Amino acid sequence: MASNDSERADDRIPAAIKILIAGGFGAGKTTLVGAVSEIAPLSTEEVMTEASMGVDDLSGVEAKTTTTVALDFGRISINDDLVLYLFGTPGQERFWFMWEELALGALGAVVLADTRRLETCFPSVDFFERRGVPFVVAVNCFEGAHHYTEGEVREALSLADRVPVLLCDARRRESDKAVLLALVRHVAESMATPV
Repeated sequence: MASNDSERADDRIPAAIKILIAGGFGAGKTTLVGAVSEIAPLSTEEVMTEASMGVDDLSGVEAKTTTTVALDFGRISINDDLVLYLFGTPGQERFWFMWEELALGALGAVVLADTRRLETCFPSVDFFERRGVPFVVAVNCFEGAHHYTEGEVREALSLADRVPVLLCDARRRESDKAVLLALVRHVAESMATPV
């Protein structure tokens, strides 16, 4: 029987934090999970078919040809003691019923916002506010889209001052890491000072 003194440091199991990546259809959730994950991400991206015509609103994202039909999953190690497990939610209203299950055990969330269709992130903001789940809003700065300041986005979404708003590029790993670190800090602050 091994004593505590003889246990190797690398045998430790890191703390696991479940994070949701939410937002509207086409906001870049799958892109973010894929760009930042240190493992090959699990993705349930499927080619959009004629069955989605008239069901999924493609205004502003007309060139989109795929959609997440269940979830995206990735992992990123912050350090030897902390691992984030990322669960990307589907954005279309017809898949919102899955959000409750995906949210179980989540310590925080990133709401990815697309300023071309800002209203599509309202359901995600409402979902986390109603459940008291700490979240940050990350504005995915798409090429060719008008760029707004964090303050303008905060006002448009009627966010409380305590909710961090960041600008990001979901395609860039370093940008995504900065968003996740901001969320981890926000979760820690929220746990230290309950609302």
